[in-house]
Amino acid sequence: MQLVFRKALLTDIATLVSMLSDDELGALREDSSQPLNQKYLHAFGEIERDANNELTVVESDGEVIGMLQLTFIPYLTHIGSRRCLIEGVRIHSDRRGMGLGAKFLKWAIERAKARECKIVQLTSDKERPSALRFYESLGFKATHEGFKLKL
Repeated sequence: MQLVFRKALLTDIATLVSMLSDDELGALREDSSQPLNQKYLHAFGEIERDANNELTVVESDGEVIGMLQLTFIPYLTHIGSRRCLIEGVRIHSDRRGMGLGAKFLKWAIERAKARECKIVQLTSDKERPSALRFYESLGFKATHEGFKLKL
């Protein structure tokens, strides 16, 4: 299977929203109605204009089968290094369990190295134990307790 990793296009957004909403947690927080909620298009435009954000898709045979967002963050800590935040990781539900997620995350880690990041970090909901095991299998460690405040 030939995989192509590329920057997301405006024409991909409906597919990406569908993937984001295709599980129990996503169904509660995403809006998969048609026509597409304009907030997704606005967010895409902001991501596109920000040099420290990359919305990336993986496709096979011309079909988008996965997505993730990389945010490159400059820090004063760690001697003024950069880190990469990985968010919105999804593989299409009928393509899971084929090793595609691991290949995509390894690609993302290499992308972070190319952008001179010293740390790659991500969060995953505690209600997704299989996702937690997946990230641990790739070498990620749960070294910190995370906090979120919904506004």
